[in-house]
Amino acid sequence: MAAELQSIPRAPGGLPLLGHVWPLWRDPLGFVKSLTGEGEVVRVDLGTLPVVFVTSARLAHAVMVTHGTSFEKGRLFDRMRPMVGDGLATATNKVHLPHRRLMQPSFHHRRIAGYCETISRQAQELVAGWEPDRRIAVEQVMGEFSVATLAATMFSADIGRPAIEAVRRDVPVILKNMLLRAVSPQFLDRLPIAPNRRFDAAAARLRSVIDEVIAATRRSGGDHESRADLLSTLLAARDADTGAALNDVEVRDELVTILFAGTETVGSTLAWTFHELAHHPEAEARLLEEIDTVVGDRPVTFEDVAKLTYTRQVLDEAVRLHGVTLLMRRALAPVRLGGATVPAGTEVAFSLYAVHRDPAVYADPDRFDPDRWLPERRAGLPREAFIPFGAGSRQCIGDAFAKAEMTITLATVLSRWRLRPVPGHVTGEAMAAMPHPDHLPMTLVARAA
Repeated sequence: MAAELQSIPRAPGGLPLLGHVWPLWRDPLGFVKSLTGEGEVVRVDLGTLPVVFVTSARLAHAVMVTHGTSFEKGRLFDRMRPMVGDGLATATNKVHLPHRRLMQPSFHHRRIAGYCETISRQAQELVAGWEPDRRIAVEQVMGEFSVATLAATMFSADIGRPAIEAVRRDVPVILKNMLLRAVSPQFLDRLPIAPNRRFDAAAARLRSVIDEVIAATRRSGGDHESRADLLSTLLAARDADTGAALNDVEVRDELVTILFAGTETVGSTLAWTFHELAHHPEAEARLLEEIDTVVGDRPVTFEDVAKLTYTRQVLDEAVRLHGVTLLMRRALAPVRLGGATVPAGTEVAFSLYAVHRDPAVYADPDRFDPDRWLPERRAGLPREAFIPFGAGSRQCIGDAFAKAEMTITLATVLSRWRLRPVPGHVTGEAMAAMPHPDHLPMTLVARAA
């Protein structure tokens, strides 16, 4: 091990040969939160692989922005590449920039407005099928909704039906195991156990079906640019300088990446939001008043999103409390972080879940408080303190899309229903790329017309 790494304090709880794999596996969220108390720069060993954790928003921002060109996507994303290919999340720096430039028009303000028509329609169909006093598993309903809605915006209704069905069936299977698989030793992938077989089969099916839909969309001809679905916009995309386009494999990889990045964020955040509102009646009352004033009894539109300011505060607070578990980068050159020198080739990790609960930044950090995001209070936070979609050149390209989807869905549901918790049930956090409720049963209560 390099002398620079030996000088970085090692997190407690490591075991011979295993390092910190066991505490990370047993309680990943508690473990990443505990590192904040060990200093801004801490060494964690994944087996024999040393990983440098940065525990503050300041240093996470330094990795993503200040020294962003000195890092590439690291081990976590290497392990994901067989599943998602070379989409934006896993692409090397050389590939990332031209692909992002090609994809940016697909997430332009005008395009998102079009996607929001589909999102609003999907949300209306969801709540129209509910009945008073019915009990639903909110984590399951919101997860399935986010998958189905994203699939509906990605593929045209006629050609893309097989892909929509494959997404609904296979994406939940992959998401359930992706993070643990990514941080585990690679030899475990080859064990002939049921989770591995289900994971591999789901990933293979999903890629195959999307390949078929891409080919069918190309064969259909016509003006892809004029179509509203995301697949058509990617097929029509051309680099403004070179005229280059994405080939079919590149389009497939970007679609799969968007599926994995977009569905878990939206489904998990919405589920946690309903949970938090049910336990904070004053916040719920304010939110319902805003929705009634801005939207009333009509469908929620893209234009409403900017007007639903308290709705945005509620969602920001939910995603702060339940953010991304783990991100990793690999140093391309020696980098100075928090008084420590990180050698080239070192894996550097940070947890947005932990960063957003840092007591040095957020007063009473585990408390749900949407008023943290009032303009005057938000102005008092460091710019890098809240980065739910990352920062810098690798910031999530679909952040505006996800925010609009969550806002429209939340407002659509709450315009007609309140969700009440089941007495006596205690909801916990389940491990995933974003921690989601392990089980969240709630009862539907119709709002007075």
